[in-house]
Amino acid sequence: MTGARRWLAVSAIALAVTAPFAGSPFRSARGMIDVDELSRIVAHEEDHVTALELAQWIKDRRAVRILDLRPAPQYDSLHIPGAEHAAIDSLTGLGLRAADTVVLYSEAGAHAAQAWVFLRALGFRRVFFLRGGMYEWIDQVLSPTLAVGATDAERLAFARAAPLSRYFGGLPRAGVARVEQAKSVAQIRRRGC
Repeated sequence: MTGARRWLAVSAIALAVTAPFAGSPFRSARGMIDVDELSRIVAHEEDHVTALELAQWIKDRRAVRILDLRPAPQYDSLHIPGAEHAAIDSLTGLGLRAADTVVLYSEAGAHAAQAWVFLRALGFRRVFFLRGGMYEWIDQVLSPTLAVGATDAERLAFARAAPLSRYFGGLPRAGVARVEQAKSVAQIRRRGC
């Protein structure tokens, strides 16, 4: 074996040995998607959290990085406590670590779901999106209601939501007509919170 070939062979072996220590392949802006895995996650609803789950995580001081993907004026007007404002096209530059638990949210959830796919493609495994976006946070955490004639299941859900709502400065209301519940959500959506 000539000197040049020997040098190339030794270099190749050295590179092969050190490659696992070179860093994360997820630092690149290019990703891979395992469609079967993602479809299983979506089918089992493991891709999102509810507003009440997120509220409990925050209250329990669980380590979670919350990213608000809405336009800056909407973020400035109202955002989930502890959330950072981020543009969807800046996700790769946020310094997210593979071990981070990340929750994404947008107005109604669509952009957050898209960002979830991007981060999953980059290899992040502990990433979720807020199912109904900011609308769900407002409806279920800041202003939960219990309808007149509520079912036992609805009363139980309200009993769990009310203390969380108060913790975040919300105003849970009981004895609300069902028609008023529907109107309040429609009003929130028209305001564009």
